[in-house]
Amino acid sequence: MWQTLDIRTDPRGVVYVTLNTPERRNVLSPAMIAELTEFARTLDQARAVVLSGAGPTFCAGGDLAWMQAQIEADRPQRLREARKLADMLQALNTLPFPLIGRLHGGAFGGGIGMACVCDVVVAARGTQFCFSETRLGIIPATIGPYVLARMGEGHARRVFMSARVFGAEEAETLGIVSRVIDAEGLGAAVEAEVTPYLSTAPGAVAAAKALARALGPRIDAEVIDDSIRRLADIWEAPEAVLGVRAFLDKKSSPWS
Repeated sequence: MWQTLDIRTDPRGVVYVTLNTPERRNVLSPAMIAELTEFARTLDQARAVVLSGAGPTFCAGGDLAWMQAQIEADRPQRLREARKLADMLQALNTLPFPLIGRLHGGAFGGGIGMACVCDVVVAARGTQFCFSETRLGIIPATIGPYVLARMGEGHARRVFMSARVFGAEEAETLGIVSRVIDAEGLGAAVEAEVTPYLSTAPGAVAAAKALARALGPRIDAEVIDDSIRRLADIWEAPEAVLGVRAFLDKKSSPWS
């Protein structure tokens, strides 16, 4: 059924969803965006959900060919595609189940956005992080509300615009990551996050998570619509055209 995901449920009701295009470093392709949205919207029962990536990298961010297509599209098409990405993030963010991220290798751009919609993130030591968008002439728009909710403005401004690569330990101080673990202990660390939920009332957990979201920074339709417009706007800008094209052609961008 799933083309870009591997999904299984263990006897305890813990759901494991794995980004499963390792040959492409699990980039957020249109197919993966659609499948993650469907998964999140149709999952009706789970004690907890564990999100991970197959292969050497958790998620390398957005699909550059998809971005190039949006740069060449008209504005209505850009808005539709940006909304698909925004809808995916919101569907994951509002899952009524605990969402535990298991990160390794790298989380770039949209990959960090995926981490920021998790309730807990455990990362292998050596995992690298980067908001790489500005290097391409674009901005981390649709992930922005979730990143700022997780990190706060002060922390976000350290890494949100610079496209600087930073490690798991810094990601922990910034609030993206909850725990940094040696790679061999990653499975046990994730299990330690899952186990307490097996003794909690699922309805109460869902209600408590909804309360936390309601008391936290506002991420409503207005905020999401603004992030969509900002992404569509930046796709129209000359820097995006030059930056994405240079990356796809394996050339330096004009500002490098």
